Amino acid sequence: QVKLVESGGGLVQAGGSLTLSCAASGSINVMGWYRQAPGKQRELVASITRGARTNYADSVKGRFTISRDNAKNIVYLQMSNLKSEDTAVYYCNEFDHGYWGQGTQVTVSS
Repeated sequence: QVKLVESGGGLVQAGGSLTLSCAASGSINVMGWYRQAPGKQRELVASITRGARTNYADSVKGRFTISRDNAKNIVYLQMSNLKSEDTAVYYCNEFDHGYWGQGTQVTVSS
């Protein structure tokens, strides 16, 4: 089983930036970043294949960038121009086996 550990969350003002990291304990294929705000369902924010093909939710297009370092088994989520509605717990997910990390809190103050 592959273990996923997220980091990089925190408190940021609206308009600011944060970069999240997801470190995997083994080789990973298609990866995704999800988020879950209080009282809402978990939603897919972005995904990336091993070949760096990416996909984004409409709500984050142009503001978030997903990337990966296959040599280090790390996936990143660069978030810019953050909005209060981006406040959520962010999770990384490995698509093939359904592994999840523990989540990292992102809070955007307006």
